[in-house]
Amino acid sequence: MRFPLLLLCSLLICAGCSENVVTTAETSAPEFQNPILAGFYPDPTICQANGKFYLTTSTFAYFPGLPIFESEDLVNWELIGHAMDRPSQLNTMGSGVSGGLFAPGMTFHDGVFYITCTNVSGGGNYIITATDPAGPWSEPTYLPEVNGIDPSLFFDEDGSMYIVYNSIPPGDSSLYSGHRTIRLYAIDRESLSVTGEQTLLVNGGTDLSQEPVWIEAPHIYHINDYYYLMCAEGGTGPQHSEVIFRSDSVRGPYEPWDQNPILTQRHLDPDREHPVSYAGHADMVELENGDWWAVFLAVRPYEGNYFNTGRDTWLAPVRWTDDGWPVINPDFEEVQFSYPTPLGTTVDATGDRFSGNIVFTDEFEGDSLNLRYLFLRTPQEKWYDLSDGELTLELRPETASGRGNPSFVGHRQHNMTGEASVLLDFEPSADNESAGLIAFQNERRFFYIAKTMADGQPVIQFKKSVDSREGGTEVIESAPAPEGPVQLRISFDGADYALSFAGADGDWQTLAEGLDGKYLSTDDAGGFVGVVLAPYATSDGQESDNTASFEWYRYAGNDAVYR
Repeated sequence: MRFPLLLLCSLLICAGCSENVVTTAETSAPEFQNPILAGFYPDPTICQANGKFYLTTSTFAYFPGLPIFESEDLVNWELIGHAMDRPSQLNTMGSGVSGGLFAPGMTFHDGVFYITCTNVSGGGNYIITATDPAGPWSEPTYLPEVNGIDPSLFFDEDGSMYIVYNSIPPGDSSLYSGHRTIRLYAIDRESLSVTGEQTLLVNGGTDLSQEPVWIEAPHIYHINDYYYLMCAEGGTGPQHSEVIFRSDSVRGPYEPWDQNPILTQRHLDPDREHPVSYAGHADMVELENGDWWAVFLAVRPYEGNYFNTGRDTWLAPVRWTDDGWPVINPDFEEVQFSYPTPLGTTVDATGDRFSGNIVFTDEFEGDSLNLRYLFLRTPQEKWYDLSDGELTLELRPETASGRGNPSFVGHRQHNMTGEASVLLDFEPSADNESAGLIAFQNERRFFYIAKTMADGQPVIQFKKSVDSREGGTEVIESAPAPEGPVQLRISFDGADYALSFAGADGDWQTLAEGLDGKYLSTDDAGGFVGVVLAPYATSDGQESDNTASFEWYRYAGNDAVYR
């Protein structure tokens, strides 16, 4: 089978530069490349257990929810499972793609892993537990008294358990837009229910007189003589930041540091080369050697505030000041695309990568889907099959424009530059039947290259979403389909997208190029997710017995620009 040119180039790039391993001449120390989880992996939270690190992120309306990553050194990460992988745990049907699961907090205590999170589409805040982070995780225990988002758990030295979270202003009366608070409850460890009275820890933010907005994502750490409360402030956009408070009691009062924020990029020129923006929503962890490191979200705009890859997970060192305050990224004004690895280890360029130049090929030879894939909302039935080296999707009435669970097997767009491609075996029998590859931002913003039927003949079409309440698609370009299986490809370079197709062994033909990818950007489309590339099939509102088979899916992304 012929490899697309960009895929070959990316393979050569990865082989030639050892992917995201960099060595500095000054220190001869190995370096890692940021982001450590590239693409739609926002709101990271981290904990340490049994000599390893574990991390999870938000997934919103996608299923399964809350990916669980494991690492021995903070830079080589393996996806080992998902915390919410059963429909009984998570139902996001009917939700917009930016609904569902917001901002988890993960903790390990006394042999048990805990995750607390908010399902904004139903149920609110909950706690799940596991003794093995790869799962299975428990059914959710909901906390109806915890009214807010972004919860995290804290265990004190005496075993006391607390939940801290973002909530409404005192008296439910906002003094200004974006006025929020940080609150705390004690939790009973046996029943996982709240106990006692709620405590208001922070009202508004670091300085209420300045009307700070969206104080959120709290984490509490007990370090030496102080309880530290670390929060995001400014909203998850260009004004995002991380701030720190401390107290000699877990219930406060908490004093903000007079040098806040401890991390932000909001003061930098947005037109600088290769900007990092939106930095905030952090969590931090101490290594065995006493060093501290923080994970946080940030984005890689290609122009202004436009980015399509979503909010990534980044890693940076933490340094403590002489008077006992933590600073993230202490040696630089700009967040760096590379730092010396925390433990002096090298980055494995041969494994299943989630950063740097990412090449992923799936020929569907196993009996289960790769853990990388996402369904759009919670499946209510099994509509796919893996057999004979193919992924077969049933054509069903559900569409990407709706709020159901379409026949959609998604893979994140990790890189600013790259491509995704499939080999599709499908014979449409009616105009409403289509199958192909979709670049999906939300229900009203996607590009779709599909094999379908028009005027009784098989064709390849570029279908663009209709950005309206009614949804649907409009046909932008159409060409006769090659006979037999077809290759379909979506290429991207910043804001520039292109769609092309070929026979199984034929030459590529451009169907559409110069497409404005800002249409798929978070800044233009709204929401909290990034672009997801997916093999997709639909009968567009009508019943069908047809199926579409994909012989392979390939993704090749290139981040060499950041080296």
